[in-house]
Amino acid sequence: MSGFVEKPEPIQVPGLVHLHTGKVRELYQNEAGDLVMVASDRMSAYDWVLPTEIPDKGRVLTRLSLWWFDQLADLAPNHVISTDVPSGAPADWEGRTLICKSLTMVPVECVARGYLTGSGLAEYNDTRTVCGLALPEGLTDGSELPAPIFTPATKAEVGEHDENVSYEEVARQVGSETAAQLRQTTLAVYGRARDIARERGVLLADTKFEFGFDGDTLVLADEVLTPDSSRFWPADTWKPGCAQPSFDKQYVRDWLTSAASGWDRASEQPPPPLPADVVAATRAKYIEAYERLTGTTWA
Repeated sequence: MSGFVEKPEPIQVPGLVHLHTGKVRELYQNEAGDLVMVASDRMSAYDWVLPTEIPDKGRVLTRLSLWWFDQLADLAPNHVISTDVPSGAPADWEGRTLICKSLTMVPVECVARGYLTGSGLAEYNDTRTVCGLALPEGLTDGSELPAPIFTPATKAEVGEHDENVSYEEVARQVGSETAAQLRQTTLAVYGRARDIARERGVLLADTKFEFGFDGDTLVLADEVLTPDSSRFWPADTWKPGCAQPSFDKQYVRDWLTSAASGWDRASEQPPPPLPADVVAATRAKYIEAYERLTGTTWA
């Protein structure tokens, strides 16, 4: 069992129809048929949406996504129409709202990995493969892969766990042409982002993208290359063979699985609230990721 510790009631706004409450975002539709995506400060980990929010997190995700969409525009169009806050919406929506095209979404999490860690490492340790792709012997936690790999996953509902699948399974589900397009675009976008991040002293270990179709055009959707959807490591401390320090939600994961939290991940009990020092440190990690990557000061 997992999901929301306490599911929020969506805010009702004149002219908007609430469609979905996600782990982090609220999704609405306006009268023109466009989607209105609002990034909250909610934090999720281990398939739970935690009871404690991280201040400014939604704005960091939104602003960083917009910055990345600009860097990637020549490789993949994106779904953003505007950042205008709808009339009648709360003032708090400023800086966390995107008006987006309504796309036909592809039901695949498009994961690119340049380094071995997380679920990829667990699979590699068992089979020397990740999503059916054979990898060389001798890799450890944090090893750079010989080349980036496309390791898709099925997209799960809130409270369910995304499952890694093979490329062949993706081709079976969405067709071989779309699968090839997803793989090519995912690896191209990852490669660009990896190079940009590396120039700024950050390693992009892995990331996940979501795509949809606008007619026949494949479009980058949702958020992109944020600490929620990516693992960012400081390049100057990278050392394969152990867990890496990171600019993402790993700080929260580590606290939840520590003795200090008192939480048993294997139980069906929801995780406890985050203490103030963990909240402050996590907020600082997200802001540091934003500042390092964009070269601008958070304000």
